[in-house]
Order: sequence, then C-alpha cells, then structure tokens
Amino acid sequence: MRNVADGIIERAQAWGVQRIFGYAGDGVDPLLGALRRREDQIELITARHEEMAAFMATGHAKYTGEVGVCLATQGPGAVHLLTGLYDAKLDGKPVVAIVGHVVTTALGSGYQQEVELPTLLKDVCSSYVGELVSPEQLDQVVDDAFRTALATSSPTCIIVPHDIQQAELPEMEHAHGIVPSAPVTAAPRVLPREEDLDRAAEVLSAGERVALLVGQGAQHATAEVQEIAERLGAGVTTSLLGKPFVDESLPYVCGTMGHLGTTASADLLAGCDTLLIVGSNDPWTEFYPAPGQARAVQIDLSAAQLGRKYPIEVGLAGDASETLHALLQRLEPATDRPWRGEVEEMVRTWRRIRAERSAEVTEPMNPQSVIAALSEQLPAEAQVSVDVGSVVYWYARHLELPPGVPAHLSSTLASMGSGLPYGLAAKFAAPDRPVVALCGDGAMQMNGNSELITLAHHWRSWDDPRFVVLVLHNRDLAEVSWEQREMEGEPRFPTSQEVPWFPYAEYARLLGLEGIRIERAEQIGEAWQQALSAERPMLIEAVVDPNTPLLPPRAPQEKVEKMFSALAQEDADATITALRRQREQEAHDDRR
Repeated sequence: MRNVADGIIERAQAWGVQRIFGYAGDGVDPLLGALRRREDQIELITARHEEMAAFMATGHAKYTGEVGVCLATQGPGAVHLLTGLYDAKLDGKPVVAIVGHVVTTALGSGYQQEVELPTLLKDVCSSYVGELVSPEQLDQVVDDAFRTALATSSPTCIIVPHDIQQAELPEMEHAHGIVPSAPVTAAPRVLPREEDLDRAAEVLSAGERVALLVGQGAQHATAEVQEIAERLGAGVTTSLLGKPFVDESLPYVCGTMGHLGTTASADLLAGCDTLLIVGSNDPWTEFYPAPGQARAVQIDLSAAQLGRKYPIEVGLAGDASETLHALLQRLEPATDRPWRGEVEEMVRTWRRIRAERSAEVTEPMNPQSVIAALSEQLPAEAQVSVDVGSVVYWYARHLELPPGVPAHLSSTLASMGSGLPYGLAAKFAAPDRPVVALCGDGAMQMNGNSELITLAHHWRSWDDPRFVVLVLHNRDLAEVSWEQREMEGEPRFPTSQEVPWFPYAEYARLLGLEGIRIERAEQIGEAWQQALSAERPMLIEAVVDPNTPLLPPRAPQEKVEKMFSALAQEDADATITALRRQREQEAHDDRR
C-alpha cells in the first residue's frame, strides 16, 4: 500500500529533489519510512539538530540555485527549524520545510508536543504554509509549496499530521472540490519598459563619477557588470552577498562595502555623483552616498525592492543580465576618465592598507594574516562557507576569491553557527570539489562542534575528501566586544563574551579527522598547504588575537573616541595602540 508519506516523497522527487536535510522524530515516522523505501533514489542527510538541517537546506539553495528541503517532527522539531528558515527568508532563497504534526483527532486538545504550527510558521513562511489534512490534497499542497518557493525565492512549509501521513493514497477523482496540479514551474523573462531604460541611460551617461553597487542579484551578470563599468569608467563595490560575483583583482573593483568593508569602497561611495545599484538590498545605508549627493538607478528582479534603501531616480524591474545588456546598447563609452584614475588610486591605497594590516605580527597571531594567506592557496574549484562574527570582516577584506568560486554566509540574518552546515550542504551538492569553512570559536561552540560529527560520518563517501575547517580561536565573541566599544562606549564584559577553552584540533582528531593547532605566523602558509592537500578533512585551530580592531572604514571621529573611551576603561594599552595604528594607516594614505 502506498500511503501519503510515499506520495509526498515521490512528489518531491518529481520536483527534482535529490536530498533532504532533517532530523528524526515520531511525528515524521511515516515520512522516514517512505525515505527508507527510496534511499537509492533520494538521500536523507541527518544533522545533529533541526536548526542545522534548515541551515543546510538554505545552504543547498545558495550553492546550487535549487530548492533546499528540510524535514522535522512536530513541536520542538518545528520550532528548531525557525532560525534556518529565517536565514532563507532574509537572504531570499527557496526552501521547503516538511513538518510533522499531531494526529488530526487530537488537534487543539493540548496534546503532547502540540504547537499551533500555522501560527508559528506564518511569518517566516509568509508566502505559503499549507496544511495537508486530506490525502486528496497531496499534489496540490506539495506543488504549491515548491512552486511558491521558487517563484518568490523564499521558504515555504508543508504541515502533515501523523495520521494523514499514514493514510492510504487514493486514486484521484475528477470531481467537485478535487484540485488537480502539476509539478511544473517556469521563470519569466523580466525586462524593464523601454522608456525606463532610456531614462536610466540618460542618468548614467550624465554622470562624471559613476559607482556600481553590486549584490547577489548580479550572480549571472558578472560579464555585463564588468562591461558596464568599463563603458562608464566607473568604480565597483559589492554587498557582502555580492562579493563572489565580481572579480576583485580588477583595478577598479573596490571590494566589499559597509561596516566590514574596505576604505576603497567607502571612498568610492563618498565621492560618486551617480550610483547604479545592481541586485542589491544591502542594509548598511550609512555607507551609501548621502541623500542628494548622487543620482541613482536601481536594477532588481523584484519591483518591491526598488528604492527601499536609497532615493533612486529611476527604477528598473528586470533580470540583471538582460537589463544591463539593454542598457549597454544605450550608453556611449566615456571618453575622458579622470574618475577612473581616482578609483584605481583608491584601490591601490586600500591594497597597501590591507597588506600592512595582514603583515603585522602580533601575539597571539594576527587573524588577518591567516585569511590573507588563504588567498594565495585557495583552489580554483573550491567552495567557501563563512560563519558569522569577526571572521566575516577578515573574509570581506582579505580573501580574494578566484573567479567562479562560490562563497556564502548568513548575511542579512547574520546568524552564528551557519558556517559548518553551509559547508556541508556545498559538499553534499558537489562532493568532487574541496570546501573551506571559515569559523570563529564562538560559532563552533554554538553548534559547529556538533556538525563536525556529521562531517566525520560522511567524508569517506566523497570523491574529493578535502574539507578544511578553519577555527579562529581567540576565546572571545570579538565582534560583540568591538560593537560594545564602538556603539555603546562600553568596555568588554568578560562574563558575557568570554568563550571557554576547547581543544578543537584534538577533538577533530578524536573524530577521525585531521587536526592541527598553529600559534605562530610562520606556520600559517604550511598549514593551509597541508590542509588543502590532505586525504581527509582537516581542522586548523589558529590561536589568534581577539584585540585586532574591527574598525569600520573611514570611521567618524566620534565612533573612534567611543572606542578609545571603552578601551581605557579596560586598561587595554596594546589594543589602543593597535587602534591608533589603523587610524594612522588611513590618515597616512589620505596624505599620499
């Protein structure tokens, strides 16, 4: 007998699903049985926690462009999915959550593990929450969940009571109230109106100091972005999510913008008179040009995003690649390019600052040096995942990705603990490519250490066993410490920010992985070389300085004074010296 659980898994397969990330529980036992019966066709990846399963599903969507699918039982299992699902919602990725529920006869009775699931999930899965309460609904509900996730680039949810999962799958009748459906969707070709393109071309052509802000919406428009920048003599900066989609080795690419960005990006946006935003909804609005400073054009697939972060003059609702191509046909090449020369000097200035900062020898090690060294050794076929914390600053500023290397993180939600599940999702999707996961010790203790167990469990099945986990071991929630100093003028509060000691490399070896601990700058290059050529996954435990300043580029003096005041209360002379040195680097390069 085929039951509804069988039908759900079969329908997911019809949507192209090859892998589901989840955690067992009695509320989904029939679904687990259906997966067992098809384990040669569809893979169940069991995480150590439902939150990690949801992060893996989001990671799968980011690395592959496909729908990520996660599975959890009723009650606490469903609650645990929320963080990973919000990650998908805020970064705009298609995920389908399949959640068990108590039997229909007990609904509303206060039954064990009963949670009002439609209410719980209606915000995070605001585009669609479907509750399957009759076997005849199966095709319609499953198809609507997948179709909507793809159409809206957002998470959706299917809720299935336990007894409905067990119910026999009936033959579909052609009758009143029976809604047939098909596992089919299509992407539209979205182009702006001709008159809007003409207006946008007029604004861009009139600009003398043009800047491009490029986000994840330009993922498939890398060539067009470069051609537009060349045509206009423009400088380019990216959002954090847009970083992998621009070649940062180009002389006019200024790097990442925002609080964790580069001096070149800050100078570019402070000096431009025209701004073209391509597929970005970056929240760091204080780093955009001042309102009124720049005329602006924005391209976004969703018209709802146009003008949400900056007072634009022209909005272009359309696919980035096709819209940029249409703009190129309307733009005359810039002939006199003094601005391009200024932009290239901004980039050279930043690269000098970056090199000086990563070359500084500190005790413990300089974390910037550790990430900078990876730029020289990262394989062209690698995939990168990044956790949340101070490591994001060093990734944004110091890691130059080879063209085509994907790198993803929890950006808008900025949730700690996403680095390992993202990396695992990338590896499961492409087991023949090496993965590098960049993590802090706070994130590892939050849940990364647990997902090392998942890594240890699966690595022998991969075509390429290389999976490198970098742990920046500084025993501090460093980003929080610096945020307190900068934003509040408060000294670090050790009780809240100190991360307990843990032997990360030893733990990795205990699990059957490789693990090395490095404490000196001269060990960094060899550690990366060893890890990227190892025959099994390797964890690099890098003991680094927690007091390397997380100074925003061109920080206003009042923010810096707050930092100095907070550090004085900590009696942190060495950190004050490091902060002064970074300010002097920026000021020195201004004079040059």
